[in-house]
Amino acid sequence: MTRALAVVDSEDPRACLDALRDALDGRGPAVLFRGGGTNPVHTAPLEVERRIALVVETSGTTGRPKRVALSADAVLASAAATESALGGPGQWLLALPVQYIAGSNVLARSLSAGTTPVTVPPGRMTSTRVVEAVAAMDDPVRYTALVPAQLGRLVDEAEADDDLRRALAGFERILVGGQATPAALIDRATALGWRLTRTYGSSETCGGVVYDGEPIGQAEVRIVDGRVELGGPMLAEYYLGDPERTQRTFVEHDGQRWYRTDDAGELVDGVLRVLGRLDDTIVTGGLKVRLGDVERVVRELPSLADAVVVGGHHPEWGEVPVVVTTQRPTLAEVRSAVGAQLAPEARPDRILTVDALPLLPSGKPDRLAIAALVAR
Repeated sequence: MTRALAVVDSEDPRACLDALRDALDGRGPAVLFRGGGTNPVHTAPLEVERRIALVVETSGTTGRPKRVALSADAVLASAAATESALGGPGQWLLALPVQYIAGSNVLARSLSAGTTPVTVPPGRMTSTRVVEAVAAMDDPVRYTALVPAQLGRLVDEAEADDDLRRALAGFERILVGGQATPAALIDRATALGWRLTRTYGSSETCGGVVYDGEPIGQAEVRIVDGRVELGGPMLAEYYLGDPERTQRTFVEHDGQRWYRTDDAGELVDGVLRVLGRLDDTIVTGGLKVRLGDVERVVRELPSLADAVVVGGHHPEWGEVPVVVTTQRPTLAEVRSAVGAQLAPEARPDRILTVDALPLLPSGKPDRLAIAALVAR
């Protein structure tokens, strides 16, 4: 059996909330939220399988576009797991576009909790917009979800703005995910009295399923040949129109389905540590360097929380790490910091300073565009 798939404009969060409610309880069509700006996928099927409630279009930070098909059971399992992990229901501040899984989850969690989310107006996340949105919340138990870039901007402003600091200090929990969050940024936010939880997951797992390194709800984590694999009732059903990719990405072992991520990781006493992407390794002078390791060290330096490390060409060494940032650190300082923690070949070869880092609509760095800047 099939059901209609409705494409809903994400610029009206209330309409999206109503559409998702009807999709989850089966009264309405499945939904695909789409923003008014640039989107990697421009067409959508008219129908999907009856069990599908939400379709998320994503290109990730690399790779080709994909449509992730999620069942109502997966969306509701994700919301229930989050509510349990956070200690109970509450009201959510919507600060992320709903066409991305983190934004859709805020709607789903609100429906599960029986509360109405309050939306931060679109545009740059300023202290004024956030404080006004928080003032409109009427539940004493408050949550929100941010990406690290948003958190960084808010921390910068809150360190000089007591109204913003107090507004976010009143939240029971602030979820931060979408990419690695520098420890220095976590420390600064914690010093402001903000309660943070780092999340790990993707559209294929209906958002974050690992909180501060530990799986939530019925989620499971395992490491296979150095690769992180995630399991549980939150897993997507498949990629629409892409059975080959589905077969590569979702595997079955002993009767259980697993999502094979593109991340390297390790489990230490049951706590997951993500080491970086499996495809972010370059070979410099015949030696392998994982760019994620370099980026982690660089981002711990003062004012470099936004730094991105990509591979660049070198006439002698082949590939070398290149730091791209909006700041102007000295190369000697960066090389010294990296060399103190990693092998000598991991030291960046150069720094490219830009006015603004290319970002995806989700707020993540657009690594393909950043690599193109380095190549030029």
